[in-house]
Amino acid sequence: MPLIALGLNHLTAPIALREQVAFDPDDTPPALNELASEHGVEEALILSTCNRTELYCTVSEGAEQAPVAWLYRHHRLSPGRLDEFLYRHDNDAAVRHVFRVATGLDSMVLGEPQILGQVKSAWRAAHAAGTLHAPMDRLLQHAFAVAKRVRTDTRIGAAPVSVAYSAVRLVERAFTDLRQACVLLIGAGETVELAARHLAERQVRRLIVANRGADNARALAERFGGYAIPLADLPAHLAEADIVVSATASRAPVLTRVMLDDALRARRRRPMFLLDLAVPRDIEADAAQLPDVFLYTIDDLKQVIDAGQRSRENAAREAEAIIELQVERYLAWRRSSALDQPLRAFRAEAEAHRDQALARAHEMIANGHDPAAALDYLAHTLTGKLLHAPSVRMREAAEAGDSTLLDAAARLFGNDGNPPR
Repeated sequence: MPLIALGLNHLTAPIALREQVAFDPDDTPPALNELASEHGVEEALILSTCNRTELYCTVSEGAEQAPVAWLYRHHRLSPGRLDEFLYRHDNDAAVRHVFRVATGLDSMVLGEPQILGQVKSAWRAAHAAGTLHAPMDRLLQHAFAVAKRVRTDTRIGAAPVSVAYSAVRLVERAFTDLRQACVLLIGAGETVELAARHLAERQVRRLIVANRGADNARALAERFGGYAIPLADLPAHLAEADIVVSATASRAPVLTRVMLDDALRARRRRPMFLLDLAVPRDIEADAAQLPDVFLYTIDDLKQVIDAGQRSRENAAREAEAIIELQVERYLAWRRSSALDQPLRAFRAEAEAHRDQALARAHEMIANGHDPAAALDYLAHTLTGKLLHAPSVRMREAAEAGDSTLLDAAARLFGNDGNPPR
């Protein structure tokens, strides 16, 4: 059964297209059920982050195009819109890809740890939706183990070059002294939490956390000496911010051009530095046209990230070697699992024949038949049932001159043609 990994990421598609095909957490469960209901799709997992949207599917023979057709239809995209941006990996290449994704080797930030948590969240969502079975469940479990081994056995995580760290480095280029800056963080997820930690270490003057969930915002703000506001109060506090870092899961912008224009007037045109780390974007793109606004998206971090990744390149080569070994191990399990299916079916059929013959033998004894006769019936009936199908196939093979099947039967039954001793 073919395994497919299909998607687009920061290397193949611009952010404007990535946000069109992103799935937010609330949309993912129904989308999984919809995808798994496609004709020929046996298993489905959706991974959607700020840098990628990917579908992982096992499909029946002949249904290899079903996932991409569904992706177009689900997002109401015109035919061919994604063709030049999509990549696709099949079977062993798909296994290798999911291992590289889980270990951070396919990330914008080489070896970044957040992606593993995102893959685990995608796995949990697929589990809850009932769209995973043994093959892909085993694949994801194997990917988690590979990611752990890579992080343990290499120095892939030695240098701090996460998206949040890179964002703070970019901020430092604009502000020589962050101790004089007021920073507004929008969201309360892992990226914002990491950014808050890096900014607190640099002793920013004020830290404001805005989030739709007040409890999460309050907990994050208290941890790093800031204060929390509800997202609805954002316009009232926006003018305070010299720096805004936003990373929410909102489908619509949380900061509009109008809101920023009002804030700039209240600031008497003092510049604002905006970092939008969300996909879909949190800040309206045309806000960049405002004087005194410096707006950066996650794609603009690449230059900062490249400088920090060189120290991880040797570790990445070691990680690739680990992945190659583990790809073959998973594929070996998959091959053995596929071969195990007919064996299980054969064993189940043999056990059914046994139970039927044994029940009849017990019935004969209960009705007063000689136990020896019942045993004789059991032995002859069971032997006949078990040997019937193989005997018919071997006779047909002999008549057709099929020496391949006859040789395989001899190896299977451990009989080289000599009579048993």
